[in-house]
Amino acid sequence: MSSHRIAVIGGDGIGPEVVEAGVKVLEALAATEPDLAFEFERFDWGSDYYRRNGRMMPQDGLAQIEGVDAIYFGSVGDPDLPDDITLWGLRLAICQGFDQYANVRPTRLLPGLTGPLRPELGQQIDWVIVRENSEGEYAGVGGRAHRGLPIEVGMDVAVFTRAGIERIAQFACELAISRPRKLLTVVTKSNAQRHGMVFWDEVVREVVRDYPGLTVDWMLVDAMTQRMVNKPGSIDTVLATNLHADILSDLAAALGGSLGIGSTANINPSRSRPPMFEPIHGSAFDITGKGVANPLGAFWTASLMLDHLGEQAAARRLMAAIETVTDRGEYLSPDLGGSARTAEVTAAVIAALSGVNSTSSSRLAG
Repeated sequence: MSSHRIAVIGGDGIGPEVVEAGVKVLEALAATEPDLAFEFERFDWGSDYYRRNGRMMPQDGLAQIEGVDAIYFGSVGDPDLPDDITLWGLRLAICQGFDQYANVRPTRLLPGLTGPLRPELGQQIDWVIVRENSEGEYAGVGGRAHRGLPIEVGMDVAVFTRAGIERIAQFACELAISRPRKLLTVVTKSNAQRHGMVFWDEVVREVVRDYPGLTVDWMLVDAMTQRMVNKPGSIDTVLATNLHADILSDLAAALGGSLGIGSTANINPSRSRPPMFEPIHGSAFDITGKGVANPLGAFWTASLMLDHLGEQAAARRLMAAIETVTDRGEYLSPDLGGSARTAEVTAAVIAALSGVNSTSSSRLAG
């Protein structure tokens, strides 16, 4: 039997709601798979923990979760706390502490969903965005000086290293070449950012030369936004920097129907540290506790987690169950135009699992 240790960190806002829904779905899946089991260990880290302890997680937090197989994460952010404290104190502390330098975000228009694009365009969406997750614009290098004075200054420095660019470009190339279209779009802004982004372009060009089977094109980030809207079928795998991919992947999720369905894998491809999987929707305090949060992003994220853990058949079953529910349209949350509550969507996916076998077709990424 395959038993996987999973650290569950609900975090803030709707994070605990959707992650616990995901745990229920994973437990239901394991109950029907004789060779699959999970050991969930919960950690109450987040903004409430900060109020009690002055930290988002314990000082030895990384050591506490270093031995798990994966981290299942909800969200971070609290309207009563500065975002730099909440983000850097928990999510980024884990991503950077475990060197999860590859952030993978798949997007498809799931069956039954429409999204904001015309149907003939929306149905063309089948993307994977690879985000450099350890440096770039979110490296955390910079500072503040002369606080409160007329000459006060704040500065963030985008940091690009050859090693950092090479490894994420190699990861993106390997992922792109594993997909049927073998198409990679590299996003840049080297026309305006003439040092770091020019360096990014140069190093990525060196890497892609080692993958002659790939078709590679290049897009400025602002032009990429209109391409995603106007020509979605021309895109397959996307490689972008930390900031650019952060923005583009939110646009991708919205074009796929809602931020509520977006999923993310934060991976250290060497597997020397545990990966972290999270829905992308954030803490959404405006709906926290109302029971209407969309759990599908957490479920899709769980499918990515299963795939990474080597449980491809179970991952396909879960993804197919999600697609069954969206296709029927009876249990859709308010962000998708329905009225179903979180618990109802969860129950519908669990029920769908009983009718989905491991040979059901689904395209996973990551």
